[in-house]
Formats: sequence, C-alpha cells, structure tokens
Amino acid sequence: MEPDIRPLPQWFDDAKLGIFVHWTAAAVPAFAPVTDSPFDLAAGGGGWEEAMRCSPYVEWYQNSIAIEGSPAAVHHAEVHGDRPYDDFVAQFLAGHAGWQPEPWADLFAQAGARYVVLVTKHHDGVLLWPSATPNPNKPAWGSSRDLVGDLATAVRSRHMRFGTYYSGGLDWTFGGLPMRDFQGMLAAIPQTPEYLAYADAHWVELIKRYQPDVLWNDIGYPGAADLDGLFERYYAAVPDGVVNNRFDWMAQSAGQVHADFVTPEYSTHGDPNRKWESTRGIGTSFGYNRFEPEDSYLEPDALVRMFIDIVAHGGNLLLNVGPTADGIIPWVQAQRLLALGWWLHTNGDAIYGTRPWGRTDGTTGEGHDVRYTTRDGAVFAIVCGTPSSELVELDATPPPGAEVCLLGHDIPLRWDATEAGCRVILPARPADAPALALRLSSLA
Repeated sequence: MEPDIRPLPQWFDDAKLGIFVHWTAAAVPAFAPVTDSPFDLAAGGGGWEEAMRCSPYVEWYQNSIAIEGSPAAVHHAEVHGDRPYDDFVAQFLAGHAGWQPEPWADLFAQAGARYVVLVTKHHDGVLLWPSATPNPNKPAWGSSRDLVGDLATAVRSRHMRFGTYYSGGLDWTFGGLPMRDFQGMLAAIPQTPEYLAYADAHWVELIKRYQPDVLWNDIGYPGAADLDGLFERYYAAVPDGVVNNRFDWMAQSAGQVHADFVTPEYSTHGDPNRKWESTRGIGTSFGYNRFEPEDSYLEPDALVRMFIDIVAHGGNLLLNVGPTADGIIPWVQAQRLLALGWWLHTNGDAIYGTRPWGRTDGTTGEGHDVRYTTRDGAVFAIVCGTPSSELVELDATPPPGAEVCLLGHDIPLRWDATEAGCRVILPARPADAPALALRLSSLA
C-alpha cells in the first residue's frame, strides 16, 4: 500500500489512553537494576554497551544475564546459580491455569483506558496463545491456554479496544544472545526464510483469531518481508485498525513504508506533524521488577500531569503494567492507575476526543502550568496544580458572553477579562489535586 495516504482512524486519536501489558517469563526472577531508561544510559558516557549491560527492563533478563559481569548476571549467579532460563519459562507457563482476566480488565476500565495492548510474544519467544505454528526450536515455549483470547474478550466486554504486541525483530530462540550494544541488537534480527515464515504465520494468526485494533510490532522485522501485503491483509480484516512504526523504523520514519503512528519510548516529546504514542512503564521497567522501590514509580500527581502534557501536544499515552508471574497486577501499579482514572472521571471531557489548541502551553497568574485542548468548539484550560485561592488567572481571553465552567461543577462561573487574559472565580478554593480543568465555550 502507498505509505501515509491512509487517514488515521478517529477512534485512535480520540482514545488518548491505552494500557500496555508486559507479562513474560522474566517475571519469575523479576530482577533488573533500577536505573535510568536505556536511552538515557546510552546517551551517557557508556553508550549502548552500558544501556545493554545495565538495562532496567526486566523483560530483557535473558539477554542481561548472558552479558558477563552485568548486574543481572551477578544477581542470577548469587540467587539462582546455574539455573537456565528454560526453568523460568516452565514455571511461568505452569501458572497460567488459574489466571483471571476480569480483574485486569476491570482495573484498566477504571483507569479510564480506551484500549489495551498485550504482549503476545516478547524477545524470549514465549507465546501467550496456543499457536498453530509452534516454535521449531522450543516446542514447549507456548501457553496451552488462550491468554490472548481471554483478555481480548474481557477487555472488549468493557467497551475497550484490544491490540496485540509481537516482537517481530527479536526472538532469542532463533539466536542472537548476548546482544551487547545497539549494533549487536540489529544483527540479532533473524533474517532466515524459516524465521520470516514463522513470524508471518504468527501475525496472520493473530489477525485472524483476534482481529486486533492495534498491530504493535517491536524492534524490526526480517528484511525480506512483504510488509505492504501484511498491512493490506490486516486492513481488510480490521478496516479501522492501526499499525505502529516499529516494523521497519527507518523506512517508516522516511515515509517509505506505511505507519499510522510513531512510538517514542520513555519520552513525552512527539512529532507535531504525525500521530504519536508515548509508551513507558509506571516505574523504570515494563516487566515486573520485585526489587524496584516504590519511590521509583511515578507519583499519581506526576502521572496525571505527564498525561495531560502528552495529550495537549497531540499524543496518546500507552502506559504499561507489569504483572507478577502468577498474573497479579502489583498494588503499587494499581494505585497509580486508579488515581489516573479518578481524575479522568471528573476531567475526561478535557482529554478524550480533544485535539491540541492553537497554543498548547500557558501559565496562570500564580505560575501554574496550563495546557490547552479543544473539542466541539470549546477550549479546555487544564491547570496543573492547585490555586491558592478561588481566583484563577488565565493567559487566554474568552469573547464577551462566553461561558466558563469548572469540570465536575454544574453552574457557570463568573469571569472577567484582564490585560493578560481573564480572571475566573471558582466556587471555592480547590482541594489539593494534580490538576483542574475549565471549559471555555469559545475563544477569540
């Protein structure tokens, strides 16, 4: 198909919040050093060698322990001795029978998510559905229970959309360990006809079985792949589906291969000319890290404000949860999701279905950051912080007769024009909260 001529389906631009789920066999050892993101590590003096050696991503545990002297290798030797990763896989798969998808789906709905993306196969090659194309090198590395289908059903019954992540670029059951730097990672992408047929068969199967609303590939794909053919097959099955930019990052970034959206990781900066989705964990890892202290997780206020900033600048947030090996979402993660959902319960009108206003950033007279969004002829001023009184001074001016309302309050507010914008009188000084949102019926 011709790159970048397909309109972005509106639902994806409207959704704003998705939940990513990294549930892998690495949740059994559940260890990674708590450090900066790999991208920040790579930007430091150690480069990508340091980023790989000290990766904070638990789901990369199999690669991390293969790097001699890495924190994960030292931990593994001390705690697990010479236990092979295969043992963790066997333990992980044995625990699936009792897993319940409904609590996950309930939590994601309460968080205000509009879509969910499940990791169906990560770099270790373990499949979360009983595939008709089993792994030729590790036949036992697949779930006998259809975890993908069970979660898809639970998610969709709660009026959220469902997407599938698949690691098309890396599968360590086909080789590549250890990867010590960025070039080593690229060299580890299998290029054999056998692997291409294997990965293609899985994508075709995922599309046919689950009709995912999102195709979320990672790291890359074999160079001989017919991506146009794959995408055409997908859009025929799911006309309003979306495809990310990680099948062939270079070609998709250059507009030579189609992508519906781009995916900055652990970053809140996106291209204003393309739809983007910021993806990150609540803490420093995607997979569950048993050794991560609570203070390394985003505080609820910081999470809400980060989300506001992403939306005001045209992005979605794909916020990750990392369940434990037995399928429980840790309390520290659930707390953050519930806090975000409670804020959205009152202020969702300023988020869902909005688009960036002509001027996204502003400041109140007290110095609180303001983010502006717009929808249906109204502008929303989202004040990040708590005013010290019932007065809020905005640097935007409604026209005479415009109505100003506080979301969560039914009565229009009194407001007066000022030299800088306008002064809005709230019903009372607000309680401390991450942010409040004002609806301005129109702006000049």
